[in-house]
Amino acid sequence: MLERSHLADNALQALHDEDYDVPFNTQSLNHDGLVFMGGRSVTSLDGDWTFCVDLLDTGLRQKWFAMLPEAPEDRTEPWDYDPYMGETVPVPSNWAMLKEKWYFFEGSAWYTRPLDLADVDETKRQFLRFGAAAYDCKIFLNGEFIGNHYGASTPFCVELTGKLKPGRNWIMACVNNTRTRDRVPMRNTDWFNYGGIYREVSYFETPKSLIRDFFLYLVPDGTYSTLRAEVAVDGAGTGSVVVSIPELGVDVEVFLDTEGRGTADIVARPDLWSPETPVLYDVSVSCGEDRVTDRIGFRQIERRGTEILLNGVPLFLRGISVHEDDAVLGKVTSEADLRRRFEHASELGCNYLRLAHYPHHERAAEIADELGFLLWEEIPVYWAIDFENPATYRDADNQLKELIKRDRNRASVIIWSVGNENPDTDARLTFMKGLAETCKALDPSRLTSAACLVNHTQNRIEDRLAAHIDIIGLNEYYGWYEENFEDLAAIGENSNPDRPVVISETGADGVIGEKGPERGLFSEAYMAEVYVRQIATLRELGYIKGMSPWILYDFRVERRQNIFQNGYNHKGLIAADKKTKKKAFHILADYYREIAAGNVEARKAS
Repeated sequence: MLERSHLADNALQALHDEDYDVPFNTQSLNHDGLVFMGGRSVTSLDGDWTFCVDLLDTGLRQKWFAMLPEAPEDRTEPWDYDPYMGETVPVPSNWAMLKEKWYFFEGSAWYTRPLDLADVDETKRQFLRFGAAAYDCKIFLNGEFIGNHYGASTPFCVELTGKLKPGRNWIMACVNNTRTRDRVPMRNTDWFNYGGIYREVSYFETPKSLIRDFFLYLVPDGTYSTLRAEVAVDGAGTGSVVVSIPELGVDVEVFLDTEGRGTADIVARPDLWSPETPVLYDVSVSCGEDRVTDRIGFRQIERRGTEILLNGVPLFLRGISVHEDDAVLGKVTSEADLRRRFEHASELGCNYLRLAHYPHHERAAEIADELGFLLWEEIPVYWAIDFENPATYRDADNQLKELIKRDRNRASVIIWSVGNENPDTDARLTFMKGLAETCKALDPSRLTSAACLVNHTQNRIEDRLAAHIDIIGLNEYYGWYEENFEDLAAIGENSNPDRPVVISETGADGVIGEKGPERGLFSEAYMAEVYVRQIATLRELGYIKGMSPWILYDFRVERRQNIFQNGYNHKGLIAADKKTKKKAFHILADYYREIAAGNVEARKAS
């Protein structure tokens, strides 16, 4: 609208108020509003949405969200943007991949679509669910601001109960991907800053009293005989829920307190989930008219000294790191893309993947449950986060809670990671120690980790956070960023870690094809030699209990722009086409087959 419109209040308000965002930054769409989705019937809202980029945030200043549909010829004022007519984009998508002029765009963009309802059932509650929108997503319904969500990679739910009308309703989302100091991650990262609604959007209804959260896990006491159910119900109604696992003969009533929460221990001896035997059980939870379901595996992951044990058996994590990135689709993930990822991990001989550096699509953990892969999941507390800012901690804490609530029924997830390569300051220690404590409070059945720091002068792990996590993640690039391989062995001797160390990153760039050099840095041959020397060194270090080299596929990133990189990180064992394997792929696969064979022989001997 023009500034003279009644919607903008007055010209000064619309043109000169730099606090225009404040009323729309409540961050009220957060982990508290998540709804457990297992088995729920949903209506997909994917497809074409009307779209407009808005670099200057004119839409918030002029209140585009309050504009009503009106034929152009009937308007009394010229519109700067028509939310109901014009260009459309598909949802899910990243705008960077749709038009060249949007490739590096950082700012706000508006999405609009109708929601047509023949009737609104007042005996039920109505919700939207967004799988992910990068980064700040403000939601409006029929001109009313509903709330906003922070975090590029975690889901959020939007309750619409009492706000919908029969017939046509209008949903508007203002999505902003600007990097700022107080966001998680902040300005400086090492992966592409995709913007947009890039995961699925759906509409669903529930009874008035609904099962909001459900967590079921094997109590980690070494007996493998007790399951613990934790349930949260929202709304007035029955004072209990029923948890059923038909294959185990379980049909247990869980009583709720006055806040709708209940916990019960269930005697059961399930077959244990592992990469070799990924057993899953059908589980249902009923409360009044509401019923949800899930498929859950039960296993125990623990650390004893420098050992990692799965179901009481020592474990070596044969892994690979993975980004969500595609040369054509950007950060959008499909079922086929996810299954290809696990197929390549299987070809490598992996039993484990590090999903870096943010929460990946929830289907990744569901498929890992099915196929038998272990997962490290993390939030983007990355590099120089503003650790002294309470707003930054609020953001990180919320993303962590959303990730844990989303994926804590997945047996495949064994590690929550709270950060990557952060400076060891007092503020950072307090910040990340708090996140590690949140992990244990919400989920006592998993291990915690972070990519910790090395003092390269003294050649030892020197990170105060290590005392507050279960596994020390170690990012090391000897042969690439660090030259002396002997220093890698010296780190172990000088550090004498009292807990397991996992090499969370290692590797080198190898550019293949016409742009790749024949020898030296960035050549495929040099990359292969780095892997040979890494493996020769690591196989002698007994304190190393796993590794996830960097990375499965080449991926897009703004910061890498030399003549070989051209906007890509080429440390992938497979090129960006997700087909062409480099020599290092086969070197690592041979090493993992050797380790797997040794583990089999060790089990036979025992």
